[in-house]
Amino acid sequence: MDSARWDSINLREGDIIVSTPAKCGTTWTQIICGLLVFGRPELPAPLDDLSLWVDAFFRTEADTAAHLAAQGHRRFMKSHTPLDGLPFDERVTYICVGRDPRDAGVSMDHHLANMDMEKVMALRADTLGPEGADMTDAMPPPAPTAKERFWNWAENDDPVLGMAGMFRHIEGFWARRDDPNIVLLHYADLKADLEGQMRLLAGSLGIAVPEEVWPELVRAATFDQVKSRAETLAPERSMWHDKAEFFHKGANGQWREFFDESDLDRYRERVASLANPEINEWLHQGPV
Repeated sequence: MDSARWDSINLREGDIIVSTPAKCGTTWTQIICGLLVFGRPELPAPLDDLSLWVDAFFRTEADTAAHLAAQGHRRFMKSHTPLDGLPFDERVTYICVGRDPRDAGVSMDHHLANMDMEKVMALRADTLGPEGADMTDAMPPPAPTAKERFWNWAENDDPVLGMAGMFRHIEGFWARRDDPNIVLLHYADLKADLEGQMRLLAGSLGIAVPEEVWPELVRAATFDQVKSRAETLAPERSMWHDKAEFFHKGANGQWREFFDESDLDRYRERVASLANPEINEWLHQGPV
């Protein structure tokens, strides 16, 4: 990723930037924004064409800027860049979603297993050239067990590929969560009360939805409906072994399958070193 690519984007009144740590509901939030912006349960085009990932290397910078400049609808863009790396504009709404990091780590493991790395490298090579596309050093071969892979992620200080980066991202939004153009959501709240969270987001975005339309929009945003439309809703559609598996389970608590008490102690020590108790309690929705 390269946050400098945002310098090519001329922001507009009403723009929406969905800026979340990886595997915290980015695509889900983009879909919800699309449903609210267009006001109907079927998006008018594939999500990739409606909501561009600005800081990724899957399109050239010029193509990304031109595509966004040509959009006539209210724009909703994707980023994994923390708030302090984005251009800050009071006309723009910035949305972040937090998630229990243990669930994010498990989701990341499934995510990486589903990536077709040959296609990823081909996409990057088209943009950066063969040498610039090489990710060998950044992504070493995965460890043999899910538990080892989780800890490799959890104890990795890389700002993009490790859990430390997730905490840094959340901290930036947490510090400005009371700003009028900042929206901080939690994945667990979206799971528990999707309609309530969608209504909250619509209010924050100043979008009026006719009451009779709400049931259709909420149903379209449910996990089962999203997964059934993976062909057009999975991001970067050409780089997955299975597009539907991009939306793997969307569940909370999968980490319990391999965590024991010693893992919990190790985890508590790690997250205590990354964030203050208030942020940790919010992310974990209670004591760790």
